Amino acid sequence: MSDRPIGIFDSGVGGLTVARAIRDQLPRESLLYVGDTAHSPYGPKPLADVRRFALEVLDDLVEQDVKMLVIACNTASSAMLRDARERYSVPVIEVIQPAVRTAVSVTRNHRVGVIATAGTILSRAYDDAFAAAPHLELFSRACPEFVDYVEAGDTTSRELVALAEHYLRPLVESGIDTLVLGCTHYPFLKGAISYVVGDGVQLVSSDTETANDVYRTLVRSGIERTSPARPVYRYEATGTSADEFLRLADQFLGPEVSSVELVETGTIPIAPKSPNTRSTP
Repeated sequence: MSDRPIGIFDSGVGGLTVARAIRDQLPRESLLYVGDTAHSPYGPKPLADVRRFALEVLDDLVEQDVKMLVIACNTASSAMLRDARERYSVPVIEVIQPAVRTAVSVTRNHRVGVIATAGTILSRAYDDAFAAAPHLELFSRACPEFVDYVEAGDTTSRELVALAEHYLRPLVESGIDTLVLGCTHYPFLKGAISYVVGDGVQLVSSDTETANDVYRTLVRSGIERTSPARPVYRYEATGTSADEFLRLADQFLGPEVSSVELVETGTIPIAPKSPNTRSTP
């Protein structure tokens, strides 16, 4: 069990920020990353479609014998986290609660902003997560076009900065001192976001905190990898262009992602099933 890889899933390249944080904290662990680039971006899509796409990828990851699932996508977490935890026998880690815990601990004036995709904002997943801290005032804003800029490799253009001004100025005017980047694509835009919100607003992203959760879960479950052999890192994408995935991965993370395999999903039917069980294709 302990030598099996950790499965990491995102709608595209954004989840590579989470994968990198896990590699940094757990350098012995093997990773299997899947970006569902065939259906990216998830944010504008109906949550029912996101649920179907995400479960197809997670089914395939479990079929490849991963020991843990990391849903490195806020929209997918908001759409199907409960389904995933009922559906699979392996631990399932998501990205919303880790960021919320950090925001609650670092805010000084109890005014917290959240930016995310339209799907995540409409799901009210962050509203529900922050409900355990009723002393906080929450200000949410959908920033749907941010993902398009990241997927296009644009993190510095004047158009991007102008868009960030449009999205973020109302949050700054509300007096927030903490801003949750509620999409794993958004850390790639930290430069533009911090430029607009200023030094007085602390940015909280879920990559490091999610890696902390992965670490705690591995140790608590006794499934951390102890083999002295080199870990294996595999990257898969569901789209039609390996070159495009690699171009963005190289631009944002450097040469650590050297190859990606194109895969198909949806080979396993999605149907009601008992908790902690899987059907076979």
